[in-house]
Parts: sequence; structure tokens; C-alpha cells
Amino acid sequence: MANTIQQTLVEQTVAAVKALYGADIPESQISLQDTRKEFEGQITIVTFPVTRFSKKSPEQTGTEIGEYLKANVEAISAFNVIKGFLNISLSDSYWIALLNNTIAAADFGKFPANGKKLMVEYSSPNTNKPLHLGHIRNNLLGYSVAEILKAYGYDIIKANLVNDRGIHICKSMLAWQKFGNGETPESTGMKGDHLVGKYYVVFDKEYKKEIDALKAQGLSEEEAKKNAPLMLEAQEMLRKWEAGDEEVISLWKTMNNWVYEGFETTYKQLGVDFDKYYYESNTYLLGKDIIQEGLDKGVFFKKEDNSVWIDLSDEGLDQKLVLRGDGTSVYITQDLGTAQLKFDEFGMDESIYVVGNEQDYHFKVLFSILKKLGRPWADGLFHLSYGMVDLPSGKMKSREGTVVDADDLMAEMIETAKTRTEELGKTEDFTEEEKAELYHTIGMGALKYFLLKVDPKKRLLFDPNESVDFQGHTGPFIQYTHARIKSVLRKAGYVENETKVNPGRLSSYELDLIKALSEYPSIVEASAKEFSPAQLANYAYEVAKLYNKFYHEESILKAEDEDVKAFRLTLSASAARIIAESMRLLGIKVPERM
Repeated sequence: MANTIQQTLVEQTVAAVKALYGADIPESQISLQDTRKEFEGQITIVTFPVTRFSKKSPEQTGTEIGEYLKANVEAISAFNVIKGFLNISLSDSYWIALLNNTIAAADFGKFPANGKKLMVEYSSPNTNKPLHLGHIRNNLLGYSVAEILKAYGYDIIKANLVNDRGIHICKSMLAWQKFGNGETPESTGMKGDHLVGKYYVVFDKEYKKEIDALKAQGLSEEEAKKNAPLMLEAQEMLRKWEAGDEEVISLWKTMNNWVYEGFETTYKQLGVDFDKYYYESNTYLLGKDIIQEGLDKGVFFKKEDNSVWIDLSDEGLDQKLVLRGDGTSVYITQDLGTAQLKFDEFGMDESIYVVGNEQDYHFKVLFSILKKLGRPWADGLFHLSYGMVDLPSGKMKSREGTVVDADDLMAEMIETAKTRTEELGKTEDFTEEEKAELYHTIGMGALKYFLLKVDPKKRLLFDPNESVDFQGHTGPFIQYTHARIKSVLRKAGYVENETKVNPGRLSSYELDLIKALSEYPSIVEASAKEFSPAQLANYAYEVAKLYNKFYHEESILKAEDEDVKAFRLTLSASAARIIAESMRLLGIKVPERM
């Protein structure tokens, strides 16, 4: 869905090389780029690769090709050559027609279904504590990538693999049993995930006391950790859980349900959703059949203690344990089983795992094993690895003093949005309900945009105050621009219609904005192919910046004649729609007024 003018220029440049120099050059060798701002033109053709056919200087080659293109491509109004760069200027009539016939159309930027199915797995929380700042980046990335791929034509399944079993879950359960005095979310007024997280912290505190007491009796740190009564009890509880002990299972279900209710509230506030939940309590045994298959095929080998391993040293990944000697699963075991289960259930062409970069090695091993086992779908697996999120120290107190709680962070963002908006004094005519919705929209937009505008691979410093700046490279700036456009359209009584309006000529501000809007489909395509919302986020900011320049430099409602006014309103409506759609794919709402 790239702009047809680019394809036309590539094809005609190939034709020019044939006509002028009698040579065949593949289209892949014709390089187009945006013209640099200091030069005239909008599209630049790099002519260096052609000089081997022309046997002339890059400047002379560029001039000859430019003359050929100007004679054969109606849209070209002028060209200039700087060294080996042929800068093409397209006529105002080309850009005007592009806005009227293509950009302003309701289906602009819409991709047809591509017939491929893709699963995006994200969130993947543990049920022993609430979601934190790292989970926020994970959820926003996963949701946005899924929405972008859906817009690009994929059939998308959003999946959440919940880690609801294991020793860490038993720690919360045991601490609640010992120290909880029957507390419930109802009796305390706490969200269920926070209540369970509280007892995970209690376990850690009491466990450390026991370790210190044992060390005082002469045990080493390692011995004290292994022999602390709480840890031994937690391990016994895990054994009972795995054996299906009714009392333990009942407590586990009760506390997990508290957590799930808490998670759902957080997910709703965050604006993310899932089509399918998987639970490790249902999947952790699945990989054992695959381990046996791997042994039979000679992919795995057994050691003397009966543990099962794979040797991936030829891929620089060392030897990896895939099943303990006592027959119990490790993480890779259940991930093998879950990968098979997901494919059996959905048969998707590709599957993306949104997981932090501390798991890079794990996923290299997982994908390598599945390929060695001969799974044809293993080539479609991808780990979307992302960096950690840091906060400027002292900006925010978390409930536990170590991690930043997602609910606390979102509440603070909404409060900051409220303070900033009230300082600007533009909500006097809003009802209390409208104000609350606006503050939520701005606060969450600030948080989401700040986390998504950075390339996923990069570690990132999140500054809550900087993110709610109405003038900076922020979500609220883009939201404010959208509200400004909607205000202009309301004042004009603008109604979208099929009428094509020709203002005759364009200002540089109009031309720059139309050119940026025309790039929307190729930005969606690039974001989809790279699994990176950052491209789309930065594009939305560029469009907002260009619109504001246009708004300040050109009169819209008081334009010199009706055709110019109608054209500028069509341009404004197109900008609003593309900003709104770009932000929607990032999971960000844009207000109609601010």
C-alpha cells in the first residue's frame, strides 16, 4: 500500500536507464528517500548506482534521468540535482488530488485481510503479587503490536499465559494461612492482588528472620536458607498442591480468584484485553510427552541422575536442562508443552512472545529445541524483547518500597493530568463526569505514549511529570492537537462529503502536511513488520507538529476564499482522522475537546 508515485518513479527510472543507456537495472537498485529539508523537492532518487551504466558523472546522470522523468511523469513539476542526488518536486495538482481522492477517503490506510493468523502473548503475570511498572510496558507493547498487526491484515489472537503455580505462589498462600487472620479483599477493602502481594512480602520478611536466627546458631547462609521452617513448609505445600490435596487446592483457588479480580480491574484501567487465557497449572505437565519424544529422536540425552538435557553448544547456547532427575518440570518443559498446545488449538502462522530482555537466552533455547524437534511452525516464533523501565528516584513511593505498583502509577498519572489541565483553566464548561473522563484520557495517554514512543529494545527512564507536558513530545500534546482540530471543524459546521475542492495552489505548510498524511499506510506497514509501535508513535507526533505549524501560519476559518477554506477543512479533518487512528493503534484515546 505504498504511495503509487514512489512505484511509478522506480519503474520510470528503470525505463530511463534502459532508454538512455541501453542497460537493465533491477528495481531493487533504485533507492528513493525523502528530500532533505534544505533542498527543493519532496522525493530524492540516488543516482550513484546508475553511473556504471551511464559512464558519466553523478550530476550529469541525474540531470539526464530528471529530464526523462519530467517528460514521462505528469506529476513532476521540477527537479534539481545536488551531486548524486536527483530531487523531484511534485506539482501542487498532484498533492491536491492525492488529498481529495485518496487521503480523505474513508478506507485510506485500511489493509485487506492477508489470510495469516498470528498470536501475540503478553502480560504473563504471577498470581502472587500485583502488576507493576514493568508489566505496564509489557501490556502496552503487546496490546499495541496486536492492534497494529490487526490493522495490517492479520487475524490476531491476544493470549495471556498466567503463572499461577510454583513455590512463589505457595509462599503467599502459606503466609496468609499463618499470619492473615482470615483477611479477605471484602474485609480489608483491598484489591485482591494487593492483598495476596502483601502476604508475599510478609513471607519474605518472616523468612529472613528465620534465616538470621539459624545463622546465629552457626549455620551458613546457604544452609539457613534451605532449612528455614517457612521454606520447608512452602515446599511441602507445593508437594501437596501437585498431589491434589483438597485443602491446599481450595486455598489456592480462593486466593487466585482474588488476584484475578484485581488483575481484571487493572487491565480495564490500562485498556488492554485478551482473547485467550492459558494457565500454567493446566500446562506444566504437557511438555513431558515432548521430552520423551526428544529422547526417542536422540535430540535429548539423559545424565546419570536421570535428568534430561539438550546440548546446544554448537549454537553457542551450552547444555540446557529440560527435565529434572526426579521427573519434575522446569520452565522450558512447560514452555515446550504450551507452545505445542497453542499451535494445536489455533494453528497460527506466527507467534510473538512479549517478554523482557532478561529472558533472551531462554527464548533462543526454546526456539532452537522446537526446530530440532522438527516443528515446522517453529520458524514463525519471535521473541519481542524489551528493556526495563526505570523511574527517577524519589518520584514515586511504591506500596512495597521496591517496585512501582501499576495501580498506584496510573492513579498518580490521572491526578497529575488533573492538576496540569486545571492549571490551564480550560474545563470550566465540563461536567464533573466529563472532567473525570478527560483526566483519565490525558493521564493514561501520557503514560502510554511515553512508554511506546521509545524503541522496545531500549531501556527507558519514565518521568511522570515530563510525560504530561502539553507542549513537548508527549501524548497530551498530540491529544490536544486532535481536540484543536475538532474545535475548528465544529466552529465551521464541517460535514464530510464527496465534493472535491481545488484551492489552486498550496502553501509549503499544506504540502508538508499532505505529504506526511500520505505516509500513514507505509508507517503502519513498517510498524507491523518490525513489531514496533515506536514508529507509529513518533509519526503521530510529526503529524501533530505539522498540523500546528499549518494552523498557526494559514487562516482556516477566515481563509481568503471559500474553495481554500473548504480545502483546509478537508485537510484538517484528514489530519484528525489519521491522528486518532494512529493513537488508537497505540491504545490511546483522543478527546473531542480539551
